[in-house]
Amino acid sequence: MTVQPLDISGAFLISSRSFSDERGAFFEAYREDVLTEVLGYQPKIVQTNYSTSHRNVLRGIHGAAVPPGLAKFVTCVRGSMLDFVVDLRTGSPTFGAWDMIVLDGRGASSVYVEEGLGHAFVALDDDTCVQYQLSELYRPQDVVTVYPLDPEIGLPLRLPDAPILSDRDAAGPTLREAVERGLLPSYAACLALRAARAQPPVGSDAPVAS
Repeated sequence: MTVQPLDISGAFLISSRSFSDERGAFFEAYREDVLTEVLGYQPKIVQTNYSTSHRNVLRGIHGAAVPPGLAKFVTCVRGSMLDFVVDLRTGSPTFGAWDMIVLDGRGASSVYVEEGLGHAFVALDDDTCVQYQLSELYRPQDVVTVYPLDPEIGLPLRLPDAPILSDRDAAGPTLREAVERGLLPSYAACLALRAARAQPPVGSDAPVAS
């Protein structure tokens, strides 16, 4: 398994080697030790969700308030999708920028999205199934939603038909409106959360970097 940083800091592509024979295929989807070595802290997973989507369904852009924050480990287990990471952290050098990865159920890849980043995807096939592993329990009051068709963000959907959105996503504020309303997490708060997670637990004999 390999972990590759994406262009947006705090987002990573996780890829595994798939082993195939006459029975089918096998690959590792998640390795805590490998991800920990890259992140500098042990990832936390407390909840796993699944969604199924018709072709052209667009979900997102979704993030969460920091604190508490909500990291996601996203895997396409069936179908295919365009997966987007959007930097929603005010004050970030890449604020408002995005990165895109194609994920599908035949590949052996996932995306890890740290706290403070936004996530969205559009299903390219009917019955596309996506697994989300979350670092915190889902709390609706902490959810941050940004309008996914905001031209200022400019996600390259390249769809033959108009995307299908939930009422909540369709009514989400633009990036500019979310800033004006104080809805977005700050880059400083996200860095502080990351630094705190990288510290050894109290009473640990592990050395602290100077």
